[in-house]
Amino acid sequence: MNMNIETQTSLPTPPKKKRLKGIIIFAVVIAIYVWAFSGVPVAEIRDTAGIKSIFSGLFHPDWDYVYLPDGEDLLRGLLDTLSIAVLGTFISAVLCIPFAFWASNSMNRFRPVAGTGKFSLSFIRTFPELVLALLFIKAVGPGSFAGVLALGIHSIGMLGKLYSEAIETIDLGPTEALTASGASRFQVLWFAVIPQVIPAFISFALYRFEINIRAASILGMIGAGGIGTPLIFALNARDWDRVGIILFGIIIMVTLIDSISGAIRKRIV
Repeated sequence: MNMNIETQTSLPTPPKKKRLKGIIIFAVVIAIYVWAFSGVPVAEIRDTAGIKSIFSGLFHPDWDYVYLPDGEDLLRGLLDTLSIAVLGTFISAVLCIPFAFWASNSMNRFRPVAGTGKFSLSFIRTFPELVLALLFIKAVGPGSFAGVLALGIHSIGMLGKLYSEAIETIDLGPTEALTASGASRFQVLWFAVIPQVIPAFISFALYRFEINIRAASILGMIGAGGIGTPLIFALNARDWDRVGIILFGIIIMVTLIDSISGAIRKRIV
């Protein structure tokens, strides 16, 4: 009797029941979406001169703004944004290394020590770049320096977590061999750990650099330097043709950096 019960419970679910279950789940998901969007007011899009001017400016950008000999232009703004992202990434890629070893379980004999390191990295990641940029703008004043500090501090949390995970996945054979031969702690790190994690560190730093490029473009809109500053000025002045060329420049820069960074990471990993 028990064998019959076990064979009956192990039989696969009939196709009709699976299909009915899928239909019910799909209907529930659709009902949730309908309920969620039912409270959203549908704004009527009017054919006004403002809408026309926005799209006209975006599709007919101001090409003269690409380079201006006597003032701020698109190229200078993009270069400023690139500099903020490079410096912010470099600062975080260096400063997060001690945090990574602190938060790595394989480098600490006591788990609570690694737990405090992981908590510290999580605490740093809780502050968005915009919040940090606003704090540094109040501390050091508006400009690119505030953007560099905001990106550098915020990126420590993410890169430190990724670095610590890379350290935890290394082969412990070389470290054990060096330890058994009488090598010091520093020699074990330098000759057994660092060579294994350098490719992953560089790959993660390049990935974070791609993210910082986008973040640096946004930080300028609150006064932290970069291309975001002329973008917010153009938006406030309703200079849509200048907005169009700035957005076009950001798209080109981000696309090129993503392509170059992706090709480098493929060669490293």
